[in-house]
Amino acid sequence: DKAPLSKSLLLVPSAISLLLTLLFQHYQKFFAYNLQAVKEDFQIWRLICGRTICLDLKDTFCSSLLIYNFRIFERRYGSRKFSSFLLGAWMLSALFDLLLVEITQYVFGITISSLPSGFLGPVFALFVPFYSSIPRVQVTQVLGHFSITNKSLVYILGLQLLTSGSYIWILALSGLISGICYNSSILKVHRILCVPRWVAKVFSWTLEPVFSSAEPTNEVRVGMGATVDIQRQQRMELLDRQIMMSQVAQMRRQRQQQGGMINWNRLFPPLRHRHNANYQDHRPSEQGIPPPTEVSEEQVARLMEMGFSRGDALEALRASNNDLNVATNFLLQH
Repeated sequence: DKAPLSKSLLLVPSAISLLLTLLFQHYQKFFAYNLQAVKEDFQIWRLICGRTICLDLKDTFCSSLLIYNFRIFERRYGSRKFSSFLLGAWMLSALFDLLLVEITQYVFGITISSLPSGFLGPVFALFVPFYSSIPRVQVTQVLGHFSITNKSLVYILGLQLLTSGSYIWILALSGLISGICYNSSILKVHRILCVPRWVAKVFSWTLEPVFSSAEPTNEVRVGMGATVDIQRQQRMELLDRQIMMSQVAQMRRQRQQQGGMINWNRLFPPLRHRHNANYQDHRPSEQGIPPPTEVSEEQVARLMEMGFSRGDALEALRASNNDLNVATNFLLQH
């Protein structure tokens, strides 16, 4: 829901990959990412075909799962901005592929004639905003020392994809470099490599009705998974949909009511006064209000790295008694 581009990238390349593997194997040569043919025979079309469809079903499966997990960016930023990131990362990673192959040949003397095929560069590039903008929430611990977070499964999938081929590390490195260049706005790449507004409107009129999904019904929303991990993932997806639909409206309404400031006392009273012995019926006395909680600058910095302002980060940490997970969830929800 709310991610038609992710759905198209999940269905169309996977279907073509299955057809090429099972029925039309003699056409696989046209989708091979042959760099030697590109450099010597100027077959530029191989940069398009070879960097779009996976010829290995393992790569298809892992990249599809990663695209499914990265659909959160299309929901947050919109299809046009998401497609602009994919386009920019795809074009930059093609350039870095050629440069890394030449560097490898010059430094190590290894001649690389072809690379693994597929939409792998932009997939690895999406790990950059995933690492920098998605909050890290601890789920459990293994052996009391190793933390399992809500992001661990995605990193494991990326590691599995990284180890699936001999030279796939070149695609991973070029994808990460292109993601850093686009995400950090180096040389204003995001302004140059972007999808024009009129192109986005054309695809919105033609393809979005085909790949758009109906909003989940109430029965689907309340369904519970078979395991605790699946139930937790369902709650996270539900929270993400609620954020997308209500965040802008709530923030505007609250800032208008408070003159640009959020009324944290009204939204978060139980946590602010939970250590007050005289707190009864949500009406604490002025003498019983505890002093403001000291806020860790390290936790403020972590919230600011996620994109929140310093003022909101300070208020959230104070309201949650310096609990980073509670403050993060509350800032995402409000």
